[in-house]
Amino acid sequence: MAAEVSDEPWAERLRALLSRHRRVVLGIAGAPGSGKSTFARRIVRCFDDAVHVPMDGFHLADVELDRLGRRGRKGAADTFDAYGYLALLQRIRAHPGHVVYAPEFDRDIEQPIAGAIPVGPRDRLVVTEGNCLLDDEEPWPTVRELCDEVWFLDIPPEVRRPRLIARHIEFGKTPEQAQAWVRDVDDPNAERIERSRRNADFVVRVGAEHSRPNYGS
Repeated sequence: MAAEVSDEPWAERLRALLSRHRRVVLGIAGAPGSGKSTFARRIVRCFDDAVHVPMDGFHLADVELDRLGRRGRKGAADTFDAYGYLALLQRIRAHPGHVVYAPEFDRDIEQPIAGAIPVGPRDRLVVTEGNCLLDDEEPWPTVRELCDEVWFLDIPPEVRRPRLIARHIEFGKTPEQAQAWVRDVDDPNAERIERSRRNADFVVRVGAEHSRPNYGS
């Protein structure tokens, strides 16, 4: 199973989960810019039979966001196909012997791509990540139940915001547009996500030397 597993506390916790379950679905939640995708890929690289399934593949297409009048706040909870994401996790849980295809989000075109990620029978660890995994509104509590654990990435705003601004600029926004988007869209999302951290099983301190179980703080 393991290729090169870290000796950090999160790795010990993950090994314990894998020792108890035939397949583990691990959720990673956190605010925009907290490093969810980077952390998920880091975990997956530690194992020979793991796969990364990001929630970003369930972004609604821009044409639908335009129809709904929500494109100006893309990334908020109601700009995802939440029940489609729930159905994918249900299939992954119900059919471990089959290949289940998940969508991915292409940053170059800022659109979801269907059927891009195969989750196969040999994948014992499925790492899924996204903003809303710990949210209290339906269907997110049901999503959480489909995960063996959901971890929360804790990152200071003064680290998160510059990351986000740089990312928005990299994908085509001007510095002014990037700063406005972070202020008007990403920061309100982050506030909602931060309130949901009490639902996490484990908190990973980004950039710190330790992680700890979550006791509702």
